[in-house]
Amino acid sequence: MDVTEQKRQVGKYAAGLVEDHMTVGLGTGSTVKFFVDALAERVNNEGLNIIGVTTSVRTAEQAQSLGIKIVDLDDVDEIDLTVDGADRVNKNLDGIKGGGAALLFEKIVAINSKKNVWIVDETKLADPLGGFPLPVEVVTYGVGHLNTLFANEGLKPVLRTDAAGETVVTDNGNYIIDLHLDTIEKPVELADWLSKQVGVIEHGLFINIANRVIVAGEEIKILDRAN
Repeated sequence: MDVTEQKRQVGKYAAGLVEDHMTVGLGTGSTVKFFVDALAERVNNEGLNIIGVTTSVRTAEQAQSLGIKIVDLDDVDEIDLTVDGADRVNKNLDGIKGGGAALLFEKIVAINSKKNVWIVDETKLADPLGGFPLPVEVVTYGVGHLNTLFANEGLKPVLRTDAAGETVVTDNGNYIIDLHLDTIEKPVELADWLSKQVGVIEHGLFINIANRVIVAGEEIKILDRAN
């Protein structure tokens, strides 16, 4: 089974977790795209009555085009279940997210959710965390000085650009600095340090957020948080 089919399989599995009358958080990324497709099939074929809150403009556009009702986060009291992807996940179910530049909205939706489920393929498992650039969303003003600060701390920063060489701008109008770290041995400490830096809006370390990780492979594996 190739990776695309694994993602399709795990997306369909996660769609089966959604129950009638739920408010559902819809994440961002290639695996979540399959989840949204499968969820829309249930809405249209089974009459599943749900509303969605999205973490990016592109997910909102996909969901609405498929018939899923989308509302603003501030229009709901809380979210019953959020399904999202992750770029890397360790044995504690902490992760790196933000490869799709939606980390700020993803974290806001996550902390307002009763339950967070991540869907990944088995290549995303890494302990310790690493092997994927850690995104840090920053204000555009003074970005060069933040870049220098990160470089002086040995964090190997690179301002994210697109295929055309243009600086990537998030849905919230900010830039992203990717930290190219081989491993992150102390993610809690790094998350705390990044959060204290003036000009940092949010970082892609998601600590103590995922309740469950569903891993696609030849067979689906379920990993639950221990506490």
